[in-house]
Amino acid sequence: MKTWFITGTSRGFGREWAIAALQRGDRVAATARDVSSLDDLVERFGDAILPLQLDVTDRAADFAAVAQAHQHFGRLDVVVNNAGYGQFGFIEELSEAELRDQLETNVFGAFWVTQAALPYLREQGGGHIVQVSSIGGISAFPNVGAYHASKWALEGFSQALAQEVAAFGIHVTLVEPGGFATDWGGSSARHATALPAYEEIHAQAAAARATRTTDPGDPAASAEAILRVVDAENPPLRVFFGAAPLAIATADYEQRLATWREWQPVSLLAQGGVAV
Repeated sequence: MKTWFITGTSRGFGREWAIAALQRGDRVAATARDVSSLDDLVERFGDAILPLQLDVTDRAADFAAVAQAHQHFGRLDVVVNNAGYGQFGFIEELSEAELRDQLETNVFGAFWVTQAALPYLREQGGGHIVQVSSIGGISAFPNVGAYHASKWALEGFSQALAQEVAAFGIHVTLVEPGGFATDWGGSSARHATALPAYEEIHAQAAAARATRTTDPGDPAASAEAILRVVDAENPPLRVFFGAAPLAIATADYEQRLATWREWQPVSLLAQGGVAV
């Protein structure tokens, strides 16, 4: 039996993973902005689920929720930072408030929950922190620059974290999904005010995005995958969910490597070497 703490369980990955854990006999502290969205799970699973009202942008509330979950269940084994949303808009179109709000939720929310959980995981000598990132955490596309900024930040601090806590028996995994039917681009998304100058480029970006999301995955189908990840003796630092991300990442990194190699003479010149 594992005890989970999952943020953003009202829908999407968070809800499906909570159900998968509960169905196999695990216990789940499930957070949501509106805990009434969890009423059916409480009725179905009883004391195995602890619903917690939480806005992850509230640091004090994050620490209090993690403490309450630990006190209630006596331990935490899997901490899943799933809460987040997509901010759409070209860089010039984004307001400071829109960018800050995106970072508050997608970066600081995960950061604070992680910080709150670490003392408990260290004390018990192990645990697993799962950060829900995205293929957008390693590649980038037009119109979601703020979202990419948040996920690249999540990727960076999580890779550092994995090295910092390994000696305590704590694992860190970045789950990087491709396109899934999670409402990420639907009602939960936010949109900056478009500028007329970008009208044509917006259309091109929308068409390109449509070709990448022709067959979105079912979040319910991802449940078996996340269970395999958290049950693994040596879980990965990064794992893709879905068929599309590997091809996207491969093309992106091949291009990066080719460019870095092409410009290596200039790199050496910057260190006082001789350009070839």
